[in-house]
Amino acid sequence: MAREKVPATFEIAAAGKVPTEFRYWERLDDPRVQQARKLFRTVFRFDPQPSEDLVHSFAAAYYQADPVGEAFVDEVYLGELGPKAGRAMLDQALEHGVRSVPNAPPSLIRLFEEFETAPRWLDPELVAEGAKVFRRWGTSVFSFATTSTLEMYSESSIAKPLSYAGGYAGDKAHKRQLETVRFWIDVSEPGGLDPGARGRQTAMRVRIMHVFIRRKLMQRPEWDYDAWGVPISVGDAALTLMGGSVVPGLALWSVGHQTTVREIEATLHFWRYVGHLLGVQPDWYPRDFRESVQLMFAAFVKRAYTAGADGEELVESYLPAFEPKPGTPWRKRLRDEINYRVQIGYTGVWLLPATYARHTMPRRFPWVLHPIIQAPLIFGAETLRRTIPGLDQVADRVQRRRREQWYRNEVGDRAATFEPVEEFRR
Repeated sequence: MAREKVPATFEIAAAGKVPTEFRYWERLDDPRVQQARKLFRTVFRFDPQPSEDLVHSFAAAYYQADPVGEAFVDEVYLGELGPKAGRAMLDQALEHGVRSVPNAPPSLIRLFEEFETAPRWLDPELVAEGAKVFRRWGTSVFSFATTSTLEMYSESSIAKPLSYAGGYAGDKAHKRQLETVRFWIDVSEPGGLDPGARGRQTAMRVRIMHVFIRRKLMQRPEWDYDAWGVPISVGDAALTLMGGSVVPGLALWSVGHQTTVREIEATLHFWRYVGHLLGVQPDWYPRDFRESVQLMFAAFVKRAYTAGADGEELVESYLPAFEPKPGTPWRKRLRDEINYRVQIGYTGVWLLPATYARHTMPRRFPWVLHPIIQAPLIFGAETLRRTIPGLDQVADRVQRRRREQWYRNEVGDRAATFEPVEEFRR
């Protein structure tokens, strides 16, 4: 059967269109899925299976992207001005306001109107609380968020864009991973999403980078629109936002972090606003803990496991990216050696055993003991933080400093650029 012709724009696909690799309904009655459903119901005391309306909205989101951002990229980056001039125009608007851009094109004005207008649902206090919770997770969340992504590299809609662009594969993996960490730090710093703040500017640069990559990928004949939807879709982007909220909020209890349901819901709101700035604006995005668990249940049930060698390469590139580089000064090399083994330990604990065994990965033992041994210490520190007035603010300052030190050890003084990929590796 011939593939459907890919539309020239990223408008919503025909009503009812579902990617062929969205396997939710055909897998829902699998005994293992129903067993997992029963376990979730026991643990959380509610049914994790979402409503049909939510699942249909989630499936349709694989054909949705960022029409406002797309229009700007089409007119400027891919138009007569080109990427370099487009980047300069964007930087000018971010640093001095869109009115400072001479002869600003209508698409840029529309982009910044949306970017600078707060959505009706926004609660700034809840955003600030969610950012603080994310900071409190320290560098542990960096390792967990990436490890949870490794699990999803089995999905073509996620793995293929990263593999074709080459940013997270092979020897480039370290640079892109650390750019992602820089993004996490910037948006979650106190006031990081305020007008003019670095986190807010970073969000826009990442947004345009995603649009640029999406446009390039849609031009490639091997992109399977029927099976995967559009590259970096709203569907997959929403799951990425969940990877910074409900998923670590639950999983980091395993290493001693104490996160309440209320705090998880604050991180949901925080990442929803980050998503809004990134152009990820689904009206079905979870509003509370129950809805977030139900969306994650749907995300795991619908998996197709078709990424093949591309997904394997992404998984197997992650840990080697942290190996010490030849010729490094001995003090940095020592820190790198320790950090490399810490990453092995975290990955060994959080990546599903079957996934770890299926790939060529470093031996987990004895490094897998590190997260287990430190869990009681973190749990004790968390208990003190929760009970002694003033320690919460101290913990926040300590974790902010640790995050920046960790990042600087990895990249030195090099600044993250968030530049769109000009050429794909294949």
